[in-house]
Amino acid sequence: MRPNIVSEAGLQTRAGQWWDGIPFLTSAVIIVCGVIYLICLLVGYDAFSEICFLPEAIVSHFQVYRIYTSIIFHGSLLHVFFNMLALVPLGSELERIMGSIRLLYTIILLATSNAIFHLIIALVVAHNPFHTYQYLMNECAIGFSGIIFSMIVIETSLSGVRSRRYAFILLVVFQLLMTNVSLLGHLCGILSGFAYTYGLFNFLTPGPSFYSAIESSSWLASCVRRPKFILCSGGNPSAYIPTFSGQNLPSSSGNIWRNLSSWLPQRETAAQSTQDDPRFPGRGRTLGSGQNTAVNSDLNLQARLLDDSSPNNPSDIAAAGAGERLSNERRSQVNNVVAAGAGGPPLPQMQLGSIASDEQIQKLVSMGFERTQVEVAVAAADGDLNVAVEILMSQQD
Repeated sequence: MRPNIVSEAGLQTRAGQWWDGIPFLTSAVIIVCGVIYLICLLVGYDAFSEICFLPEAIVSHFQVYRIYTSIIFHGSLLHVFFNMLALVPLGSELERIMGSIRLLYTIILLATSNAIFHLIIALVVAHNPFHTYQYLMNECAIGFSGIIFSMIVIETSLSGVRSRRYAFILLVVFQLLMTNVSLLGHLCGILSGFAYTYGLFNFLTPGPSFYSAIESSSWLASCVRRPKFILCSGGNPSAYIPTFSGQNLPSSSGNIWRNLSSWLPQRETAAQSTQDDPRFPGRGRTLGSGQNTAVNSDLNLQARLLDDSSPNNPSDIAAAGAGERLSNERRSQVNNVVAAGAGGPPLPQMQLGSIASDEQIQKLVSMGFERTQVEVAVAAADGDLNVAVEILMSQQD
């Protein structure tokens, strides 16, 4: 008999599976950046000063094209390799949430905002009245890393991580470990990411009909039919991603202040709703909602218990009466224990109509409470199951 032989997949098969798992736009960006670098390497093109982001050229000659050409060119093999390696997890996650077309629009928006922040800071530093510093105006920056830093900030907000220092720590580490790195380019990427997550760009984000119109166009039909292409319809109907404030409303002075106030130290509260969130496709639950889910499940169980506690037929009434007669003496002892613990005289024996039966107590025990606690709580609540459940739940807190 031949033994069962389990062979591992080859490197080519694993690489193919890994590439098939990358969504359409993320893989397209990797291909475009990689092909452009190979072409520049083969033809010996190194005149990056013609296509890089150069603030002096943009301001003096209005060469706006540099905003977008600079993000797809890279200066070395390690530069393009590490940028694309970082893009794979970040771009894949954002594309699955936003959709391919929406992510493309977001990349263009982030590239534009990065350039605006870069120009403003460079102009302020170069023309300040105290000490002029022209280096930033003549700094030539290329690479996709500015967009990647923006994606890091956005992905951090999506994952529920409250630490806002993560991107800045990476910025400092790169500046210390690597040479010839654009500090201002990476810093502007972080600023754009925070501006996006705090809803400052919501007025620039179109609605779902805009993306649906593009996806239904004939010139994009060949791309939409590809299995790796992710449609925007059915995902986030408001066209915004979750922010630190947890709101998707258009930005205003009040909303901006509330967003900025989240930087202040405050106690975390489980205030999120456990209903289906339209911002997230699928059936996943929102991070931090486990406590609310447990409370809601207890309340639902309490409602079912109260519905079942009222007998509707004579047999239930007879069973309840028998249970009351059998446990009458024991409840009297419980009442005396409760009264003694409170420092008062023993309580008189309660009426049979206000005391829960063994069956009802067993239902409370099935909820996970101890029988002794259940009996004490029922006695303290004068046989009211609703009040008894509230007492038991408060003891658990």
